[in-house]
Amino acid sequence: MPQPTLPAQPEDPLVEDVILGVDTHKDVHVAAVITVLGALLAHQEFPGTAAGYRQLLAWRRSFGALRRAGVECTGSYGAALARFLSRQKIQVVEVNQPDRALRRKRGKTDAVDAEAAARAVLSGRADITPKTGEGPAADMRMLRLAKESAVKARTQAKNQLKAVLLGVDPALREALSKLSNTALITAVRRGLRQLQYRHDVLDGCFTGTGLRRQSP
Repeated sequence: MPQPTLPAQPEDPLVEDVILGVDTHKDVHVAAVITVLGALLAHQEFPGTAAGYRQLLAWRRSFGALRRAGVECTGSYGAALARFLSRQKIQVVEVNQPDRALRRKRGKTDAVDAEAAARAVLSGRADITPKTGEGPAADMRMLRLAKESAVKARTQAKNQLKAVLLGVDPALREALSKLSNTALITAVRRGLRQLQYRHDVLDGCFTGTGLRRQSP
């Protein structure tokens, strides 16, 4: 007589959803996990490194299925963590730091801030998706920062050069002061190239400094 076939049981039982909240700092991040009913499960501190992010991810798996995470300072200390979580298919929500009055009222600890970040996601009070810091927009931002840095360095070099001219021979100063910035830089470059062959001048400049010119 054939035996009745029992329905197949799922390999994994239903896993409860949990929400992660993270209070981020320069060197360490403090994480808290709550249930969708608002019960605090645990909090833990992790290094703000790639290894620390992996530890955080492994730690939260012991509590349930993580689909949403609230992260503070996603534009600075939490930026790298936000990108890491997004790559793990976790929805990252940007959480603003609580105002000072609220922090004084409830007490200021990193664990409390991490729990508050998770609760902000649960309540819907935090619902902004942070910028990923990747893609064409991020590349253009990096290029803009590099350009601004180069312009700033160039301006600083010009100002230093003009300050040096104040103490040189008056005839030389008058001749150089009439030049435009571009012509002035060209003249200084030409003079430095000529100076590298004047070993006697270079040796005199090194006198009293303890430095010595290396022979070519």
